[in-house]
Parts: sequence; structure tokens; C-alpha cells
Amino acid sequence: MLRFALHDAIGYVRSNVRDFSLNALRLLPQLPQLSPYDVNIALKENEFVYNFPLDGIIRSYETNQLGSNSPCEDSRTEASLQFRNGFICGVFDGHAGAACGQVVSKRLLRYISAGTLPRQVLKQQLKQGCDSQSFLKCHNDKVDFVSEIRPIYERSFQQYIKRLAEVPQRDVASELEHAFLQLDADLAQEALDNNDARTMGVALSGAVACLVHLEGLQLHVASTGDCGAVLGVLDPQTNQWHPKKMNIEHNVENMQEVSRILGEHPREERETVIRNGRLLSQLAPLRAFGDYRYKWPVETLQQKVVPMFGEQVLPPNYYTPPYLTARPDVQQHELCANDKFLVIASDGLWDFLTPSEVVSLVGEHINSKKTMEPMRLPPGNVTLQQISDQLAERKAGLTRKPIDQNAATHLIRHALGATDYGIEHSKISYYLSLPQDVVRLYRDDITITVIYFNSEFIARLKGETLPQSPQTMQPPAA
Repeated sequence: MLRFALHDAIGYVRSNVRDFSLNALRLLPQLPQLSPYDVNIALKENEFVYNFPLDGIIRSYETNQLGSNSPCEDSRTEASLQFRNGFICGVFDGHAGAACGQVVSKRLLRYISAGTLPRQVLKQQLKQGCDSQSFLKCHNDKVDFVSEIRPIYERSFQQYIKRLAEVPQRDVASELEHAFLQLDADLAQEALDNNDARTMGVALSGAVACLVHLEGLQLHVASTGDCGAVLGVLDPQTNQWHPKKMNIEHNVENMQEVSRILGEHPREERETVIRNGRLLSQLAPLRAFGDYRYKWPVETLQQKVVPMFGEQVLPPNYYTPPYLTARPDVQQHELCANDKFLVIASDGLWDFLTPSEVVSLVGEHINSKKTMEPMRLPPGNVTLQQISDQLAERKAGLTRKPIDQNAATHLIRHALGATDYGIEHSKISYYLSLPQDVVRLYRDDITITVIYFNSEFIARLKGETLPQSPQTMQPPAA
């Protein structure tokens, strides 16, 4: 359990040094300077792009990941929903190890794809025989669970969908919440039933999650913990980008969340439930999957966990559990033609950039990429002045030609290298060259997914008119 203690200590130090991280970096011993080529290789290593057919709500998505921990504790998954037109994806940030994040990133999408399926279709699939991968098609899934643990997870899933088939359909937000809580409960039950290091390790490590469910024009974002999601909205009157936050972080900066937790425990614990900005002075996110050392009764920890991992697994001042829940907050939004993209990311990005900065950077990236595509004239009669204006816009855009085609990489580059005078290569090089034993003090794992919406298709569905200007055109194909 030394890893739990190290995670708590490192997280506390990192949160206090990041404000002056660049000055601190300059105090470190001289590190090898990476060439621009080496930096690009490191930043682009985990890029992924997926393009959808033109007659759909989503045009494409771009994603990337830059690790700090070894192994990286972030995970990401994206999939199309089967038996209906829909899309689901998520970013998952693990802590106290990568196990919980890796498991939840795969299993949560499977639970939700079944839970949001019409009950009649679900019952038909049950009769025909289905498994946990029957209800979605993953786009960037290169590994599967090891053979020893796969049957355990499949058994839990089968029990879940059989129970689903017996209850009436709920609204999407309720199904998302139910899936979060049921998967978290299954992680605990599997650990108690099997009582082995593998399942117990998943239950005792933790993960926060930000999940996107899109079906038709209905966008739902379910969030547990401190990952973040922001919608990029373009004002057609001013051509200005505006951020719309799609989640609420569960941390000590959220006073409503702090009040909720304090209200669930006796007044005698008010000084110990949250201390030093952390739950029981140890955990930064105030909601999470796993982390059952903050959820199980003391008797369960003593009987099942202490013999396996030692007394240090018991948190201080642990009197009235559970102190933690995986229950998500869910926000719903109906897409319109002005909604251009959605960014979801782990807190490694938000440590460096605000939602407003992220939306501006992606918006500028869209506009800059258009200069590399063949010029498209607006429909109808076009004047010479309109052509001249469009050519001038393209010429100006050439000076802003992006280094990165992938918007997620573009954001990572700015997160690590942005200064008041532009991108500083030496700053990125320092962040990428830091030794493994100190890098976590200066940056966390960063995982980003950028989803581009098909504005023209949305406008047709809603009967809206899409204004034609250089900025309101579609994001270029990846």
C-alpha cells in the first residue's frame, strides 16, 4: 500500500508547486535539450483520428494522450452505439495505480450502451444470446482484459442486463447514473467474492470519469470527479467563440459538494472529513469509482483488505463510511448549428488551460486548418468582393498554419509550452525531459478528446439556416 501513500503525497506537492512550475523547472539540473523532431515524436505518439460518414451528427473526433505516470493512469475509450445512431466516449483518470481507470474505461461504456438501449431491443438480444460487446463498436480499442478476469466481468454484465430487462426504461440521465453506480458496486462485489489481488487491486485503486453520450441531437455529459468537458459555441453575429461548461468538478473548490459531504457525517467529524483540501486528508477528488478503502465498513476492511495489504490501508479518522460515491452529475444539452465541438479531458489539461482558453485554441485551430483545404465559395450568387474577402482571410490564415493537424495535440503543445510570447520550445522540452521520479511534481497525465459536430446536418434537422462565413464552415476533415 506504499503506492497509495506516495500518490497522496505527490498529489499534494504537485498541487502546490504547479503555480510556479516554470521557475521551478529552471532550478533543476540541466536536462538534455530535445530537438523539435524529438518533441513532435513524443507529442504525437498516441494520436488517433476517426472520421464518420457525412450524413451524421458527428463529423469526426481527434484524441491524444501524454503520460506522466509510468504506466499512464489515464484511459480513453470511444465507440458507436449499435442498433441506433449514437456515439459514446469517455476520459478516465486513475489514481493509486492504473487498474481502476483501465477497467472502468472499458466496462462503463458497455454498461451504458446496454442501459440506454430500448428495453424491447435489449430483450430480443438477450433471447438471441449477447455479451458485453454486443451493444457498441469501439474505434480505438487495442487490448482486452486478461483471460483470468474476463469471465468475472462478463458474469457481472449478464446479471446487470437481466435486471435491466425487468424494469421500465428510464430517461437517459437516470440510466447513466444507474450504470455508474452499478458498475462501481460490481467492482466491490467482485473483489469481495474473489478475494484475490487482481480484483481487490481494482477496487482499492480509483478513477474519475467524464463520459459523453450522444443520440440524435441530445447530448448528455456524466461526470464523477475532476475531469472536465466544455462545448465550443460560435456566435454567428460576432464570429466569437464562447465556452459552455458541461460538467461540475467534484473537488474542494466546489462548495456545494463540500457541504454535501459534511452533511452526510456527524458534526464531530467536520474537522477531519475534509482536511488539507482532501477527503480524509488523502483523496483530492470527492467522487470516484473504486477507492473502496473510503467506502467499505471498517469490519470489511479489517477482514478482507488488511490481511492482504496491511494496516496502512485504513484512512485516518475513518468512523462513518462511506465517505465517497461514484454517483455522477449529468448535464443535458440539445445541439444546435452553433455548437461546433466538444472537448473532454483529464485534469492534466485543466491544470494548465482554462475552458475559455481551450475553446479559443480549438476554434483558432479549425480556422487555420481551412487554409490548407481547397477554397469553397458560398452557395448562390457570389460577388467579387466576397471572393476577395475570402482570399484575404485565407492569406491571413497562412501565418497561423498549425504545427499539429490533431487538435488534441495542439492543446497539449500549448498546455506545456505556452508563454506570453507564443510557444516556447525549451519549455516543452523541459517538461518532456523530466526524470520519472520528479515529473509528477510538475505535470499530470493529459488525455484529450475533441469531437467535431456536423453543423450543416444539424441545421437541416432543426430547420435552421447556417450562416456562411469563413468561421461558420465545417471543421476540415481530419
